[in-house]
Amino acid sequence: MKATKIVSILLAAFAAGSVHAAELATSLDLGTTGLGLHLSTPLSAKLNARVGLNVANYSYDGNTSDMEYDFKLKLKTVDALLDYHPFDGVFRITGGVVYNGNKIDARAKPNGGTYTVNGRAYDAAAVGDLSGKIDFRKAAPYLGIGWGNAVKTEGWSVGADLGVTFQGSPKTQLASNNCTAPALICQQLASDVAAENKDLAEEVKDFKLYPVIRVGVSYRF
Repeated sequence: MKATKIVSILLAAFAAGSVHAAELATSLDLGTTGLGLHLSTPLSAKLNARVGLNVANYSYDGNTSDMEYDFKLKLKTVDALLDYHPFDGVFRITGGVVYNGNKIDARAKPNGGTYTVNGRAYDAAAVGDLSGKIDFRKAAPYLGIGWGNAVKTEGWSVGADLGVTFQGSPKTQLASNNCTAPALICQQLASDVAAENKDLAEEVKDFKLYPVIRVGVSYRF
């Protein structure tokens, strides 16, 4: 089932709950998923539906055995979640699906005017642009726990989420563009870049489990 279809089903459930319930709460969150805006509505006495959007950009440095990189993590997710309150209080167990638009842009950094790719040195000016991207699967299951019940009482409240998004093994795409060296060198470079792409995939493999830690404030209308 496509991610968009899964999210649409849960959004429909959210809309159905909104029709039959007077309670509707909005939340502003901040955490590892970025800045988020969520809406919550009750489906039953202990079950709430929650949908929202999270966005953020982060920049950081990283490396493989040969290469140094500038990474830009671009976060963009849509949550479609169910919050179950087993004790009819603030503690909740949350499950759902995330439409995952997260990606990482990677740009290699030369060292002293050269790139070392798969153990070989190349002149940075001749290599051109050595960059790529890292993508994840679009439908990512989410499981976690949390505190807070935004729709239980009128007015302001606080809440928090602690969980994991299962976004799968990252897919890396690294390439050299506009190589100006002789053809044989460019061919060798392409082969070495393919080997470096495997090293990059190993470097980012831990991103298949993305931790979700966020806190927020909510208001029930």
